[in-house]
Amino acid sequence: MNNRLDGKVALVTGALGGFGRAITRKFVSDGTKVVAVDVTDDGAESLQDEFGDSVKFLQGDHCVRAHNEAAVALALDTWGKLDILVNNAGIGRTAAFSEVDDELFREVIDVNLMGQFRLTQAALPAMLDGLDSQPLSRSIVFLSSGLGLYGVARSAPYAVSKHGVNGLMRSLAAEYGPRGLRINSICPGIADTALGRMTTAWADSPEEVFESLRQATQLRRLIEPEDIANASAFLVSDDARMIHSVALRVDGGAHV
Repeated sequence: MNNRLDGKVALVTGALGGFGRAITRKFVSDGTKVVAVDVTDDGAESLQDEFGDSVKFLQGDHCVRAHNEAAVALALDTWGKLDILVNNAGIGRTAAFSEVDDELFREVIDVNLMGQFRLTQAALPAMLDGLDSQPLSRSIVFLSSGLGLYGVARSAPYAVSKHGVNGLMRSLAAEYGPRGLRINSICPGIADTALGRMTTAWADSPEEVFESLRQATQLRRLIEPEDIANASAFLVSDDARMIHSVALRVDGGAHV
């Protein structure tokens, strides 16, 4: 156990998915209390059983402002503060550009970008509380994507949403960095998770696509949820106290 995050309070969205659950597990092992939020409650009981009183689960949609306010309130009412926000929740949709309609485009933008925007607005007052009077270690991590840095075919809505996440991160970093709030993003490569599988569902042979993606990385392997959890824990810790406004690639060298 590494207690570098001992005493911290975090809010993690998409907490029942591959990345979110791994992030929650890593944070708890490092001494953090976590408000774990997900749009579904499928798996919430096992989450609570695994982490006990270190985690408070809340079923909520980060696209709904009232749900975001409830999540922040749960952190404050339970533990009295909010030190860490991990904007992890998101969806993946793939389609040929000619097949993308307004509804699909709006759905991806609303979940992947607007949801992170809305939750961050709700969390900021709590995260800024006390920063002007004393040095506190507080941090926001946005989960973007490698497609927030470049583009591939059949992924226009997703790539636009994730480029937007990095733009949001950098704008907030410029605005709130001077007050001591560190803000970064993580840009994962492809992972063998439900969301990762969804991005290759269009192919006749998704397994062949996954293998080609694996071979395209310099390290010849796909990322695992624990890789994102470790990167998140590092970025919100004091070990990263001078890392700010960075879009951190965690992709095994997919693009060099």
